[in-house]
Amino acid sequence: MRKPVALLFVLAIFCALAAVSLSQGKPSPAPILQLDPSAKFGLANAQIQWQEYRGRQAAKLAPLPGHERDVDQEMQATLVDSDFQDGIIEIDVAGARRQGYSTAEDTTGYKGMIGVTFRIQNGRSERFYVRPQNARLNNQLFRNRSTQYESAPDFPWNQLREDHPGEYESYVDLDPGAWTHLKIEVSGIKARLYVNNAPQPCLIVNELKQGSSRGKIALWARISTDAYFSNLKLSPTTAF
Repeated sequence: MRKPVALLFVLAIFCALAAVSLSQGKPSPAPILQLDPSAKFGLANAQIQWQEYRGRQAAKLAPLPGHERDVDQEMQATLVDSDFQDGIIEIDVAGARRQGYSTAEDTTGYKGMIGVTFRIQNGRSERFYVRPQNARLNNQLFRNRSTQYESAPDFPWNQLREDHPGEYESYVDLDPGAWTHLKIEVSGIKARLYVNNAPQPCLIVNELKQGSSRGKIALWARISTDAYFSNLKLSPTTAF
């Protein structure tokens, strides 16, 4: 009777080792982040207000009291429990120019900007954002700036536009104030932005300025924007 028992013991050890080996080959699960009042944020120039907006609960990124008419500020809410390197970020955003800001069709007007900052670490980060007001302007040059990429702190949008005209921005049709679905695919030094479930990306970055880094994720908007966020989802992905 001892031989069968010994054999079973050996088989049990083999199965356990095999399970460990297989688990090591699988990608680590994406962190679970709930975009609801239980979420923990690190706030910069902003406050989070939970409101009903267009039929759903949303996180509104709003100016601090007394700063409602600032003109050159960024608002950011960093998800404290996030940790992101490669994968897919999906989120619904609704952004429009806040009342009281210029509506001129030139560089002084239509300042509404909303998006996602990712791989935030030690003051450095990557960002995709959309400019819903631009998409409906008469000026084709401004329409072609409906989406943008930038990287803090060394590669702001204006420097990228000057050094690489048209490369880090693109046109996509947007409805100011409406819910817009963003999907950001990130793999190594590459990233792609999809809008409203389109089958093809509207903006591709083949060389992220921070390289293959990792860090936290944040909700982001310019202070001139009525900015709402909902339905955040993170998923693992294969390289592309």
